[in-house]
Amino acid sequence: MRVALHTTFAASRKEPLVAMMDRVHQGFIDAGIAEPFIRFNFGDGLPVTFSSVDRVLKRHPELERFVTEAVPAPQIPGARRISNGPMSPGAGETVPYATLQAIAAGVPRSFPFHSIALHFYSPEFGELIPTPTFFASMMAGVLITDSWWVNGRNRSLTACTVVEAGPGDKKLPPPSPPITAVLAACGKVRKTVQAPLADNFTAPVPAVRLPTGTAIASANPEVAIAVKAIAVKYRDRLPQIVSELAWPHDLPDSSEMSRLPFDVTPGPKKPVLERVFKPRGYTCRGDHGSFTLRRRTPANLTLELSMDVGTWGHTILAMFKVWGLGFKAGLTIPAGRNTGIGSQYRVGDAEHWRKIVENLGALVAELERTLVPEIEGVAGPSPEWYKPES
Repeated sequence: MRVALHTTFAASRKEPLVAMMDRVHQGFIDAGIAEPFIRFNFGDGLPVTFSSVDRVLKRHPELERFVTEAVPAPQIPGARRISNGPMSPGAGETVPYATLQAIAAGVPRSFPFHSIALHFYSPEFGELIPTPTFFASMMAGVLITDSWWVNGRNRSLTACTVVEAGPGDKKLPPPSPPITAVLAACGKVRKTVQAPLADNFTAPVPAVRLPTGTAIASANPEVAIAVKAIAVKYRDRLPQIVSELAWPHDLPDSSEMSRLPFDVTPGPKKPVLERVFKPRGYTCRGDHGSFTLRRRTPANLTLELSMDVGTWGHTILAMFKVWGLGFKAGLTIPAGRNTGIGSQYRVGDAEHWRKIVENLGALVAELERTLVPEIEGVAGPSPEWYKPES
């Protein structure tokens, strides 16, 4: 089985774009890999107050053949851009690396492009990966993106490699030494997502959405269909489960909590999560405005409780997920009997947060008792090496 490994690296927007680009390029050279093919996209925004494309063309008129406004998808307008992607008149052509350097060096002052993508590819990374819809992040190789946002430039650095794995393997094989050297040049790894790949696309295949948000074809379509039916059944039954569960605490409804002053906060949230869920075998990882708790079952399925706890406010929206090879089942779950299903709920003070977490612990325990065994019954075990994210 082919498995794509999508790795996200730390990417600081304080590092000039051209410096990051040079670092990745030099990583290919130092690894002894042939000069990588670079797919590039430098796009204006919509609407256009002035054109960065025109600014570049004044200095590099030879790039005129790469300019396109082709519509990337139905009902999505095509911004004017300089690209050698499949919709460009210059599709598949290359330009001197020094030219790309000069453009990147002008970002964002001289060339404040709305969006930039630079994709470095060589055959050592594996085949370019087909997906149900086009996601640049799932193309084998190294991808740098830089884009405008209201709080400044956003930057990302990711890599996608393809390895071969057997269902009986305990671990995935490591990348080849040249690929390992390129990945080392990319910097500190933040996370790696595994994407088992479907063998072919000769028939409609269910899609599975990865932790990155990318949708790929299921590598186990029959199981994916069966698991989806179970998930739909439990979504329909969730109001009954909520009404019959012996909740540890009765919480105020959402309308009452919405009247709380905005300066009411719970303080540190992670200690309570660890106290409730760590004895059940869950790890707890916090990110900006979110927490992710995970544990593995004896059948190598991954149970996940993901919580958006409010980037700007103090609310919670929780989802319980079951991951296995080629499938994912997810349920949006409430914090209590009267808190509403599928809606955000105010966290309140530290005591109220404790009650919320203890309630979630009780509901997760119920889903572990009912939902999880039912999924394991149709899915069977996943390979020992499979982890949706690490």
